[in-house]
Amino acid sequence: MTELGLNIPSLVAYLINFVVLLGILIVFAYKPLISAIDQRAEKIRESLEAADRAQEDADNSRAEIQAQINEARVEAQKILDQARSAADRFREERMAQAQEEAIAFTERAKSDIETERDSAIRELRESFGELAIDAAEAVVKKTLDADSHKDLIDQILEESTSAGGK
Repeated sequence: MTELGLNIPSLVAYLINFVVLLGILIVFAYKPLISAIDQRAEKIRESLEAADRAQEDADNSRAEIQAQINEARVEAQKILDQARSAADRFREERMAQAQEEAIAFTERAKSDIETERDSAIRELRESFGELAIDAAEAVVKKTLDADSHKDLIDQILEESTSAGGK
């Protein structure tokens, strides 16, 4: 093989050197490198799983928040409906109370008017009674002829007018 330019002892030495170097590289470089790559792959896998869990949590939180928002909307609508019905009841109560007050005021006014009318009639009767008594006294005091009678009526009317004006 020397004719081919191969030296067997050198070739064996090169081969032993290659195997020793390969063994050293496997022990000191390949195993730590593979271990580092496996650790990196594991970290990436864990990060992806954590990201998936975080996405699921975010989706669940989003669904819960949406449910709470919908519930709050329903509650707000109930509160608005209650407020509207309370306002309607209050308005109806106020209208009924105002009508009752108006009726009571009208009744009081009618009563006051009737009292005043009765009082005026009573005063008129008393005045007329006094006027009749005064006229009877005047008739009794003097005998009346037609002119005297007319004068007496005029005098009594004037006295009643002046007494009514006071």
